[in-house]
Amino acid sequence: MMVLIQLTGLSGAGKSTLAFAAQKHLVALGYKVEVIDGDEYRLHLCKDLGFSKADRIENIRRLGFVGLTLAKHGVICILAAINPYEEARQLLQSKSPMVKTVALACPLQVLIQRDVKGLYKRALLEDGHPDRLEHFTGISDPYEVPQDADLVLNTHDESIDASVQKLIAFIHIQRQTS
Repeated sequence: MMVLIQLTGLSGAGKSTLAFAAQKHLVALGYKVEVIDGDEYRLHLCKDLGFSKADRIENIRRLGFVGLTLAKHGVICILAAINPYEEARQLLQSKSPMVKTVALACPLQVLIQRDVKGLYKRALLEDGHPDRLEHFTGISDPYEVPQDADLVLNTHDESIDASVQKLIAFIHIQRQTS
């Protein structure tokens, strides 16, 4: 048995960056690791889903099923998705003690300044603008901060490497206790 880490945080908080960096380190140590990237899987496994609350919860249910299946076969899984609803996070965690929640905390103002993908700029356009991005988590859709995260990484206060090292250490501890 391995572990399924559900990374949660707003767009731009560093979920994919940290997941792929941790994967690289862990693979170098000889572990099997799969990153379940929310953006990538939405293009394939979940392309029929929209961004309603029900669809977002279903998205996490599907990704969690894949992650738990792999974890049962000895793969460390890191699910990197916004996962904005506490209900979805708790539902996934209730499926197995292998599921752990890691919250990436970064103030909205910092994310708006970073705006690597230009998504916040589009989400903040005035109503009716043809380029406005609707249903954007943290702007026009809610993001519920995790109530009981197993680990919180403050990605605005520390380097990527520091966050990656904390994530890897956390995974090692989880593996030893499972």
